Amino acid sequence: MQISGLSAVVTGGASGLGAAAAEHLAAAGARVAILDMNAELGAQHAARLGGAFFPCDVTKEETAVAALQAARAAQGVESILVNCAGIAVGERTVRRDRATGEVVPHQMATFEAVVAVNLTGTFRMMRLSAAAMMTLAPITADGGRGVIVNTSSVAAEDGQLGQIAYAASKGGVAAMTLPAARDLAKDGIRVAAILPGLFDTPMFAGLPDDLRQALAANVPFPQRLGDPSEFGALVRHICENDMLNGVCIRLDGAVRLPAR
Repeated sequence: MQISGLSAVVTGGASGLGAAAAEHLAAAGARVAILDMNAELGAQHAARLGGAFFPCDVTKEETAVAALQAARAAQGVESILVNCAGIAVGERTVRRDRATGEVVPHQMATFEAVVAVNLTGTFRMMRLSAAAMMTLAPITADGGRGVIVNTSSVAAEDGQLGQIAYAASKGGVAAMTLPAARDLAKDGIRVAAILPGLFDTPMFAGLPDDLRQALAANVPFPQRLGDPSEFGALVRHICENDMLNGVCIRLDGAVRLPAR
């Protein structure tokens, strides 16, 4: 699929992996709409790319619908959707309070919040976008209409201590990939997921240098944190390579996360 001239929507596109994905799509000639809750960063990044910003909370149907409608009014129905909106928390299934010895189960509100953004939010945007893509005329010789790239995580397969909510949500994103691709195949819409490893994103930016170095040392090769541009490059390649469909791709330097 040729990206140039197409409309693209990137959720969580104000920073980190989403910002890199938006940058690579814009460099390939796409009209990029950034959807994010951070209006300041989102608008700044969109302006740099010659795109547009629209506020969006992927956990709320009405704001998701409104953001997509506004993006389509500005630049046409999207042929590309990249879902990068996500959150992470650290909490064990059950823990023992060190001071009191009390057994404390994982907060349901925290678990549900992570699932609401990472899994349900991804599905919400996917279903809304795919419905619009189905109205488009085919743009490839094979009858392709569009592509959806979702962001899972290596935690989907290597979940660590305290990652029960995050791993469950990202595992769900990975598990949706093949059935979604099969559901949408007859209409020429591809679906893929990327499972990033340890990337130098805002989530890691605040860590002490010694901890960042320790994390990087766990990566076999290249022995460093991933650069968001490498994620963006893979997003672009998935869009351009029509045979990439129904697949989950680890982007991790061969790292396998230890238990802690």
